[in-house]
Amino acid sequence: MSRLAQTHGLTDVQQEILSTVRDFVDKEILPVATELEHRDEYPQDIVDGLKELGLFGLMIPEEYGGLGESLLTYALCVEEIARGWMSVSGIINTHFIVAYMLKQHGTQEQKDHFLPRMAAGDIRGAFSMSEPALGSDVSAISSKAVKDGEEYVLSGQKMWLTNGGTSSLVAVLVRSDEGHPEGTAPHKSMTTFLVEKEPGFGEVRPGLTIPGKIDKMGYKGVDTTELIMDGLRIPANRVLGGVTGRGFYQMMDGVEVGRVNVAARGCGVAQRAFELGVRYAQQRHTFGKQIAQHQAVQFKLAEMATKVEAAHAMMVNAARKKDSGERNDLEAGMAKYLASEYCKEVVEDAFRIHGGYGFSKEYEIERLYREAPMLLIGEGTAEIQKMIIGRRLLEEYRFQG
Repeated sequence: MSRLAQTHGLTDVQQEILSTVRDFVDKEILPVATELEHRDEYPQDIVDGLKELGLFGLMIPEEYGGLGESLLTYALCVEEIARGWMSVSGIINTHFIVAYMLKQHGTQEQKDHFLPRMAAGDIRGAFSMSEPALGSDVSAISSKAVKDGEEYVLSGQKMWLTNGGTSSLVAVLVRSDEGHPEGTAPHKSMTTFLVEKEPGFGEVRPGLTIPGKIDKMGYKGVDTTELIMDGLRIPANRVLGGVTGRGFYQMMDGVEVGRVNVAARGCGVAQRAFELGVRYAQQRHTFGKQIAQHQAVQFKLAEMATKVEAAHAMMVNAARKKDSGERNDLEAGMAKYLASEYCKEVVEDAFRIHGGYGFSKEYEIERLYREAPMLLIGEGTAEIQKMIIGRRLLEEYRFQG
């Protein structure tokens, strides 16, 4: 077991779950990840294995067939999975955010209908906020829902859906002006709809099209897609929580726990990069000795290990804060910001240790070098995180004078 990134105070159940996931990563993910990633192939066998382990229901309450575990347990599992292959953790995370939103904000009928099948992995979740011209400005959403009797008609184009093709349930955030007079603040006129669909590409239900996979630099294997709505009719009982105008808050709650997840992914990728770097440094010889014996390389390894340890500690703190029932947007923002930035730096240092071989597709570090940049963007850029952190700090340290 690694000396780095240990988590103290875990229960026997948590330790057993993590040990099981770690073994699965070592035996079922690491040996095939790079080959599947180079082919941009969906890891169906790995996903089926995670389904058997019950990880799709890790945080879903036991009454709905899940394991009822904490955010901390989930984040530590994600860290292990991302250490094996970050794309697999993305498949789990997007599903988890939708399940979390349903658990926290869904009507009883919606929970009863979706959560048992989500816990079993029979329904796979995806969620959608972004649009082609949107960036980080969620208030500028232009896709909309118009009330028509007992249904809503949705139209517009969404972007960057993880699991867009393989999912069968998508939580979609759109503007809904019904019941919200002109001049209402944009974030108070948004609604989350629960859209059921067939997995696959093309027209997956009347009025809903998933055009195909977006070709990406990294984060391959997992399907990232657009979503086009043109006359998509959704019954009123598929408004998340049963009331319009609450979608922005529901999505932000989901994204908040998602930021803990992205921090965990950054920790996992950084751990793997360190493992690769420290191993290669002891295998490669120059000037008559291991490169690990050169002081410059030792300094680099020391910096890498310290960053891995610091990012892990902040991620654990953010998860525990949320589990305690306290507001954690400050801690989640800090953890996401630090872990993603440190991940990029640790991966680059491991890449440099590999020298020219790091540029070869035969070496695993090449894959990590292309994967790490996604974490700088997912669940909010560094600039967005710093805005969140800065505003919260001003709330906490408000000057009275």
